[in-house]
Amino acid sequence: MTDHTESEERLARPLIRLAKLVGIGTSYVGQSNDYHEIDDDVLVSVLAALGVDASDDDAVEASIRQIQHERRSRLVAPTVLHIAGREDRISVNTPILTVPTATITLENGEPYSGAVLADGDGTAQAHLVDGVFIAPASIVIPADLPVGYHTLHVTVDGRTEDATLISAPERVELPEAMKSRQLWGWMAQLYSIRSAGSWGVGDFEDLKTLLVQAKERTGADFMLINPMHAAEPVSPLTPSPYLPVSRRFVNFTYIRPESIEEYRTADDAVRMQVDDLHAQVAPLNDDAQRIDRDAMWRAKMHALWIIFKAGRGQERQDRFDAFKRECGEDLESYATWCLCYDKWGAPSDLPESWIRTLTKDSAEIADLRRQYPDTLDFYRWMEWIATEQFRDAQEAAREAGMQIGVMADMAVGVHPCSSEVWWNPERFARGATVGAPPDYFNQQGQNWSQPPLSPIDLERNGYRTYRDIVHGMFAQAGAVRIDHILGLFRLWWIPEGKSATEGAYVYYDSNIMLGILAIEASRVGGVVVGEDLGVVPSYVADSLGEHGLLGCAVEWFEQTDGVFHEPKTWRPYALASVNTHDLPPCAGYLQYEHVRIRERLGLLTCSPEEFMESAVREHNAMLGMLIDNGYLDPTLLRDEQGNEQQIVESLYRAMKASPCRLLAASLTDAVGEHRTQNQPGTNNEYPNWRIPLGDAQGRTVPLETLFDNPRLQSLAAIMQD
Repeated sequence: MTDHTESEERLARPLIRLAKLVGIGTSYVGQSNDYHEIDDDVLVSVLAALGVDASDDDAVEASIRQIQHERRSRLVAPTVLHIAGREDRISVNTPILTVPTATITLENGEPYSGAVLADGDGTAQAHLVDGVFIAPASIVIPADLPVGYHTLHVTVDGRTEDATLISAPERVELPEAMKSRQLWGWMAQLYSIRSAGSWGVGDFEDLKTLLVQAKERTGADFMLINPMHAAEPVSPLTPSPYLPVSRRFVNFTYIRPESIEEYRTADDAVRMQVDDLHAQVAPLNDDAQRIDRDAMWRAKMHALWIIFKAGRGQERQDRFDAFKRECGEDLESYATWCLCYDKWGAPSDLPESWIRTLTKDSAEIADLRRQYPDTLDFYRWMEWIATEQFRDAQEAAREAGMQIGVMADMAVGVHPCSSEVWWNPERFARGATVGAPPDYFNQQGQNWSQPPLSPIDLERNGYRTYRDIVHGMFAQAGAVRIDHILGLFRLWWIPEGKSATEGAYVYYDSNIMLGILAIEASRVGGVVVGEDLGVVPSYVADSLGEHGLLGCAVEWFEQTDGVFHEPKTWRPYALASVNTHDLPPCAGYLQYEHVRIRERLGLLTCSPEEFMESAVREHNAMLGMLIDNGYLDPTLLRDEQGNEQQIVESLYRAMKASPCRLLAASLTDAVGEHRTQNQPGTNNEYPNWRIPLGDAQGRTVPLETLFDNPRLQSLAAIMQD
């Protein structure tokens, strides 16, 4: 099929009309410009995941009527967007010749004092609803409405409905320092970088040291780190930071016990117990082969319990109580889930699992909370301590002079058995997971096993779910990188029981979600980076630019038909890097580590010889681009392995010549590491997210000597030049 549009006959079908009515794409164009129409059974299943019945022809027609009636009979949509600084019109449904009235309550609870005007009605679009002709009118939102999350009250004939009114800046403004010059920073997997004070895994105290020394010793202005979302409470811990339990909260396994005030003020007996536990796992810091989170957490969790039971002074208790009030039900959700996990075991898909048989309102849950009040409070307390230590690291970065500090990474979603899904199942689609359709790199598509947020529920709750996530991340970061930014526009939903090839795109209101990002970033003077690698529709790229979001430029991906683009041609509004965590570091990639791994793990879709040939072509094309543009001395290629550092640095010289606003250098490249952090398509076949930071000889690089490393200093000099 060469035509990339659906036929009129297909578009007229009730099932197709219903799907489009709720934002489901009924066709799509793939990475190879290949056109696909979504099968009926897939559409029926995706509709079911949204709570829409399309089980037969009668159900389809009934669902269309129900949705249309609901939308025409309401006065105003549950969530509406206003762009601060300009006058906007909000559509309102009113009886013909009836003029609505409206008022606004501001985010702080005060009434908006400006005039909110109504603007006419239109009989041309009138619909008969419950015996009354309803026509659209407009509420005029003034340009001077302040930025924030407000409430719009609309009244028609004595009937009042409220809507969440999101008043957002038109775009995310760049910080002053970025308007006049490029900023550069480091990319790091925090867990992989250990000091003598670590418990076998890098932690928040290590992050503080990393940030301060990165500024003082190399002049860096940010540190992009792996996602720090909340994880399981007890071992075994999920290695991937991209499959969290909650994106609302922070991973408390990164706490440094000795940095807690109650440890410093505790008596000798308490401190000795904690010190003994640290001594038991301290040798893990020297393991150059693998990060052992589980051994770390068994010892650290015991130490944290000891500190928790030692008690707090009144001032500290007041701060803890204030944290609990601020977080409210969200904290109760996570802490209760942790308690259930702790006492009843890991949740699972098995029918008898507690997460399948009990809800937050079950009597058994209330009984468990009453039975273990201290343990429940312990999980609240650890989240408070983790949040404090994370924020302390960011404050230390800014005090050291970093323009941005922490660049936090936001995962696409959460684990299907997570606290968020269990506590608020209505916020998520039921019977579908998120992934990606087939492309060049994954011919069978991808299933990330994460349930998608429901766009219907997002609209109903004023996007509160997304607002809280973004707000929480900017509370301890100067920038947020959003993994798979395409997900703010559309997500590939895969119905339960289907393969990743049998999905459909579900569309989201990207303008509202981008508006939320603009609000939260503007409140802290922050930056938003959207990971937009791969095939991204032109309208997505345009929208990101219009909203002031930076995209991503990766040197190894900046190519067309095997020809690499000279970095001077890259787009300015981007975060540039040479590679990503899904590729080996530069030294390993140049020596074909990615070929060896995929062949060893049986991940190739062609013969090893064919894959090696393509890798060699890519390798030579990159080196050719570097030579042609004066970044690499061709004589170095007489001994590539012997001149590894110089060739790696030539990649960074090229990237440095790009106009990109932000530049990121990888700490793995800075020390000569060859091993990749994550091999897509694997779980335990490869030790994903468990590789310690090591040098070219495979030796551990401790934090204490990291910034003394001559190779790191040489790369930093290129970035500072």
